[in-house]
Amino acid sequence: MTGTVRAAGGVLVRDGQVCLVHRPRYDDWSLPKGHLDKDEPAIVAAAREVLEETGWQGRVRLALPQVAYTLPDGRPKTVDYWLMEAVGDGGPVRDIDEVDRVEWLSFEAAAARLSYDDERAVLRHAAALPPITAVVVLVRHANAGARKKWTGNDALRPIDALGEAEAERFAAICGPIGPTRLYAATPLRCKQTLEPLAAALGDLPIVVDGAFAEPPEADDAPAKAKLSAERLLDLRTDGLPAICSQGKIIPHLLADLLDEADDEPYKTAKGDSWLLTWSGDQLLDPTRL
Repeated sequence: MTGTVRAAGGVLVRDGQVCLVHRPRYDDWSLPKGHLDKDEPAIVAAAREVLEETGWQGRVRLALPQVAYTLPDGRPKTVDYWLMEAVGDGGPVRDIDEVDRVEWLSFEAAAARLSYDDERAVLRHAAALPPITAVVVLVRHANAGARKKWTGNDALRPIDALGEAEAERFAAICGPIGPTRLYAATPLRCKQTLEPLAAALGDLPIVVDGAFAEPPEADDAPAKAKLSAERLLDLRTDGLPAICSQGKIIPHLLADLLDEADDEPYKTAKGDSWLLTWSGDQLLDPTRL
């Protein structure tokens, strides 16, 4: 028996309605979803499957509860779901072997139409959410080798081969989210982390912003992070920002945004990122991407 089977999908919303698909193989109605390709991030798989099964591009706005169950052959399976906003005009279903009908229904009608209780629970969770008003992507810069092995100005230490791969992965992850503004802390490695994303977005400019840089003294990081949090809150109304910061800032920044004393849950590995979603002044549960 192999390991866990992973899949991902979306609650795709447009004008207050949600999209369901009919699968003739099972004669069921379900949320659009499908298996992850090899090494594919769940958020990327979710957006791909939604497009293939509905013909609509979805912009990810928030992570929804994961569904877990056991397949008939005994293997565990998980499905990661994302709340998505339909954008564009839509098109024909691409995966016609999997889906033969698509319908847009009210949340209430969709819950009644769905064939599975676990998907119905996901849909009801999405229906109960407050309106989404702002989205920010926050990333820690990618790997840049060991500081002790760098003899020059540390602000000029570049990302290494691993960091380049992490930057490319971050660009892929951001594709379904759709950033429109890019901000990097002052070290070169922060700007380099955003460069593949900038290229993917049509050479979108990267604004270097010292508000997201670590202070010279580590003990000053909590105070500096409060300024970082204030700056992030200002930027969230300026399109959809993707921000690259540093390891001593991000945990304090997130704890400050959530008004929590413990920053331990928000420690972030190099190249890892967070999806931050607001409804008004309320920051909903941050999601590691």
